[in-house]
Amino acid sequence: MSSPNPATAGTVLVLNSGSSSIKFRLIEPESGNSPAHGLIERIGEPEGRIVFHHTTGVDERNDAIPDHRTGLRAMLEMLEGLGRPLHEVGIVAVGHRLVHGGKVFYEPTLIDDDVVRAVDELSVLAPLHNPANVVGMEVAREELPEVPHVGVFDTAFFHGLPAHASTYAIDRDVARKYDIRRYGFHGTSHEYVSGRAAEFLGRDIAKLNLIVLHLGNGASASAIAGGNPIDTSMGLTPLEGLVMGTRSGDIDPGVVMHLNRAAGLKVDAIDDLLNRHSGLKGLSGVNDFRALLKLVGEGDEDARLAYDVYVHRIRKYLGAYTFELGGVDAIVFTGGVGENNVDVRRDSLAGLDRLGIVVDDARNTADGDGERRISADSSHVEVLVIPTNEELAIARAAVQFARR
Repeated sequence: MSSPNPATAGTVLVLNSGSSSIKFRLIEPESGNSPAHGLIERIGEPEGRIVFHHTTGVDERNDAIPDHRTGLRAMLEMLEGLGRPLHEVGIVAVGHRLVHGGKVFYEPTLIDDDVVRAVDELSVLAPLHNPANVVGMEVAREELPEVPHVGVFDTAFFHGLPAHASTYAIDRDVARKYDIRRYGFHGTSHEYVSGRAAEFLGRDIAKLNLIVLHLGNGASASAIAGGNPIDTSMGLTPLEGLVMGTRSGDIDPGVVMHLNRAAGLKVDAIDDLLNRHSGLKGLSGVNDFRALLKLVGEGDEDARLAYDVYVHRIRKYLGAYTFELGGVDAIVFTGGVGENNVDVRRDSLAGLDRLGIVVDDARNTADGDGERRISADSSHVEVLVIPTNEELAIARAAVQFARR
């Protein structure tokens, strides 16, 4: 396979190999243009879904996708189907979204065998995500061996959290020995969205207090003061914090011991329960928010309770972070649910007029998928919807290695 010419090529393939999906995008980092992108979802379920957007249209099909390796092979075949071999598409780098970097990785990193092994070893901290990330790196490096592969870590933005926010109140020697601390996740999204929010408002981010709500199948909140995070909802692993598609979020640690003693469940079974069979899925039977809302509309009481618990947890974090920040200038919604669900945005902020937070119903429900304000003119706190673009941030980080 011949190498692309960096002088004429400038496309980065960005891979986001998640717990049950693979997102991919070809991006021209400087312009942000994207000639092709796609989504492979419902991996491991009876019927998977593949959507591929390219310059001549959209291809969509439903197929069984038993595992991530099968999904990645399907992605590469679709990219080949653009009419040229991959090495002629002009890919100068591959950027990988990697979830857990532990204490080792906190900046964009050139991927080699040692990095792959290290990320695999960190799977104990992110059992849903790091194994999928490893497969993504392995397959992509096999198929595109002559371009740099760069890892951008979800935990990096939160690496510098204040000690009082990153420290758990457990035995200090145990914590040091096993690297137990709050790491935080979705950092690439929180960093990108907070920067875009400042630009949208035409204000210096160094003078802003922001709360960012990244709501999707995985969900997290962050408090950002002057461009720097001071707290975030996810912790040692992506399990802590908000209610998610299949993850419980915050839970009394005593539940783990109780399930072990009373139900005889072993650690691996409890891990599987809290990571894969809890959250919206555990409460309602579905983890897709669209399916949840359909059930709510049909009068399903379990689905209604799941929705209420989901919103309640968001409101708890909003209150906590408002106090931590000493006041908030803007609340920002992003992620698949945050960007698209008018009910969640409305209900999460309902009745907060006394705190200066007022959502404008017409703005909130108006059609649109770009950056927008949904707060009322009378609101002292700006409420924004800012679509995240982790792929562009990753592409711009990755291309730096191609230019060295």
